[in-house]
Amino acid sequence: MRLSEARVVLTGASGGIGLAIATALCASGAHVLAVARHREPLMPLLERYPRNLSWVGADLTAAPDRQKVLVAVEAIGGVNLLINAAGVNHFAMLEQLDDRDIHAMLAVNVEAPICLSKLLLPLLKQAESAMVVNVGSTYGSIGYPGYASYCATKFALRGFSEALRRELADTRVGVLYVAPRATRTSMNSPAAQALNDALKASVDDPQVVASAVIHAITGERRDLYLGWPERFFVRLNSLLPNLVDRGLRKQLPLVRRLSHKPDNENLKP
Repeated sequence: MRLSEARVVLTGASGGIGLAIATALCASGAHVLAVARHREPLMPLLERYPRNLSWVGADLTAAPDRQKVLVAVEAIGGVNLLINAAGVNHFAMLEQLDDRDIHAMLAVNVEAPICLSKLLLPLLKQAESAMVVNVGSTYGSIGYPGYASYCATKFALRGFSEALRRELADTRVGVLYVAPRATRTSMNSPAAQALNDALKASVDDPQVVASAVIHAITGERRDLYLGWPERFFVRLNSLLPNLVDRGLRKQLPLVRRLSHKPDNENLKP
């Protein structure tokens, strides 16, 4: 796909990976409809790329707001690239989560991208070439303690991406699933960052992730897994899950201790 010809709907555009993707797309000449609850973080980019970037405020868990996105897309003449990058994460043991936290993760991470993709699919099919990009996580392939509900949502998004790709196999719409590893964004609460530090986990800058996503889009890839040894562990988990079980069990005391830290909740807009 030529980015200079892309008409993009980008969710989660005001923070973290989403904002970095928006910046890269605008710099490449794409026309981007940024979907986010808050406009303020996008102001510098809106001022820098007034011809490339527009904003629509929406809560994607609400059907009327998804309709607002559809109206905005029709006003700009359609879409050929949908990037579902919005997400919610909570680092906590399952019994520490309120039901509303679980519901929020399911609504934002699973329901919203599925429903928005369904809503925009007729317009995507009208394009000469189109793509749906779902931003998942390494935790969509490896169940990790302290992230049980989050993993469940990302496993679901990965399965949705695979099934949708197969549903659209005889159309001009491709599906790309992206699995970043830990990334330096507000998604990392202090407790989550403390866990990354204790495990000496590599943490990518959002711009690194955005660059990889852009290359995957232009290369019309079907999946993108970022980071080594994370890609190796994804493969190992699929082949020898019991081995991974034993390795992660050793980390349980650390995970339990850090998950009890305050402020272990964060949101990516």
